[in-house]
Amino acid sequence: MSQYRSLLLITNPALRQSLAMNHAAALAKASGASLHIAALIPSFKWLSLLEEGDRELARERYLQDHRDLLKAQAENLRGRGIEVTTEVAWAEDLKQDIIDHVTEMQPDLLIKEVQHESVLKRAFFTPLDWHLLRHCSVPVYLVGGSGFVLPRKVVAAVEVSDNESADNELNERIIKQACSLAMQCNAELHLLYACDISAAYLADMDGLTLADLTKALRRDLEKSFFRLAGQFGVPSDRRHFIKGHPVTALSEFANEHNVDVIVMGRVQSQGVEKLLGSTTEHILYQVPCCVLAV
Repeated sequence: MSQYRSLLLITNPALRQSLAMNHAAALAKASGASLHIAALIPSFKWLSLLEEGDRELARERYLQDHRDLLKAQAENLRGRGIEVTTEVAWAEDLKQDIIDHVTEMQPDLLIKEVQHESVLKRAFFTPLDWHLLRHCSVPVYLVGGSGFVLPRKVVAAVEVSDNESADNELNERIIKQACSLAMQCNAELHLLYACDISAAYLADMDGLTLADLTKALRRDLEKSFFRLAGQFGVPSDRRHFIKGHPVTALSEFANEHNVDVIVMGRVQSQGVEKLLGSTTEHILYQVPCCVLAV
């Protein structure tokens, strides 16, 4: 039975060859899901310099050019047996327009190509992709890298605790979403936890050396991780408990193991983290693959 019924692709009309479209089409074909392609075009400032009649004519011609292009691409996809609908429209507020599309359509996945932003720009403006990670009500599939359009290796990146009673709801959602993707694509599913033990964990400890405390905590976290892996039947050779900061560790693992998609959780950022960005947000600019944020 198909895990996905409808997919929404947000595409940049300026890109004649869209990597995200190739990924979305492959996933729609594999799952039998319908695919809606929305080409949303931010308004051009230079249009305001034209007379009103010329401005409207220029806007309509620009839209029609992209409608014709998208229509041809859609016909090609229909020839491959994919159910496709399309639209081309101006976007006065691109961030909100995408969220509105998601709210109206309620797709199983929102698919979009990663839009790389400089560190300087991220310091002053919230990138579009970060905005979607924070506010989108459905899983967000951000296409990056140049791997296979259908993933062959999917990694579920989880967060475990030494406390057995800790809420595992997000981990379960991450793993189930990763399982769904892997099943649709006949891909390998791997489970990973990047263990980063900082002094914050150890601030209130007395009577033991730092090395003893670190070793004990790492042992407890490892037990929790393998317990979680066992709960979902992940084979032992696909369980990866690695040490290091999550962004660095995940990036190195993705490079070394030719990972196609990393499935991660996304939480509502607050305070300083909201300004600096979460682990999932920073991963977008580090890993050579796609990120599916749950």
